[in-house]
Amino acid sequence: MAGRGFMFLQRTLKRSSTVAGIGLHTGKPCQLTFRPAPTDIGVHLIKKIAGTTHSVKVYANNVKATTNATTIGNTEFSVSTVEHCLSTLAALRIDNAFIEIDGPELPILDGSSLPFFHAIQEAGVIEQDQPRKYIYIKDSIKIEEGDKSAAVYPYNGLRIQCTIDFQHKSIGCQSLDVDINEVSFAREIVGARTFGFLKDVEKLHSMGLALGGSFDNAVVLDHEKVLNKEGLRFHDEFVRHKILDALGDIVTLGAPLMGHLVLYKAGHDLLNRLVRKILQLPEATIPFEMAEPSYREDEDRLPWQMI
Repeated sequence: MAGRGFMFLQRTLKRSSTVAGIGLHTGKPCQLTFRPAPTDIGVHLIKKIAGTTHSVKVYANNVKATTNATTIGNTEFSVSTVEHCLSTLAALRIDNAFIEIDGPELPILDGSSLPFFHAIQEAGVIEQDQPRKYIYIKDSIKIEEGDKSAAVYPYNGLRIQCTIDFQHKSIGCQSLDVDINEVSFAREIVGARTFGFLKDVEKLHSMGLALGGSFDNAVVLDHEKVLNKEGLRFHDEFVRHKILDALGDIVTLGAPLMGHLVLYKAGHDLLNRLVRKILQLPEATIPFEMAEPSYREDEDRLPWQMI
């Protein structure tokens, strides 16, 4: 079972900050801008289409796809590869933010969360005048699929334990258990890059995926070794990146999690299923306002500002 409580104050950004690059899967230029948001709103993706501003809340029911990346959307638009950006918001305790985007996916940048982290540091963070509301885990919850599993257990904080197992000599079985906070994220997780295998590139390209992938934004492996000239940032960078992904995916709870997340070979799909199971519990009512923000298009007020 899950419950909720109050601790600390909600946070948003002091000012706007922009990052730009290319999309991992489309290979097309894309840009995002972090903008401050009012209390009790949560995180919303914002996009202008044909002169009209649309928004979608970062929430489990709005997750449209989980293959190779997490995609969030509604009937107006969708945005993929959101997990690296969202993990930074989670680690820095950003409760309310508008993320204005101009393309079908978020920029991959260097394949980690580091550029998003720097952008938020540049913008600054401020506390707001409402208490932060949490989802507390009171009883264990587990999802299994074959030999993969995703579970969450009671814990007074946020902790992620992840194990991966690849039949590759440069990866193998890796496991890491991290108490997530701003310091541990900055030291152990934020710089871990996404990774992929050279043998899968042709297949991904045929599916219209990984068109923007390169040695600049991913760790690339052939059948036996890492091909990037600079090597790895951590000896176990692969499992660290999986923790980074998981931290981004649980933002779709709509409120911060207080629990111990234990993952075994789990990807975006299993995480999304676990989040949805948590939200099905009667005690897991999300305290943040679920209504879409309204906007006024005029010269006196920017489109992302609340009425």
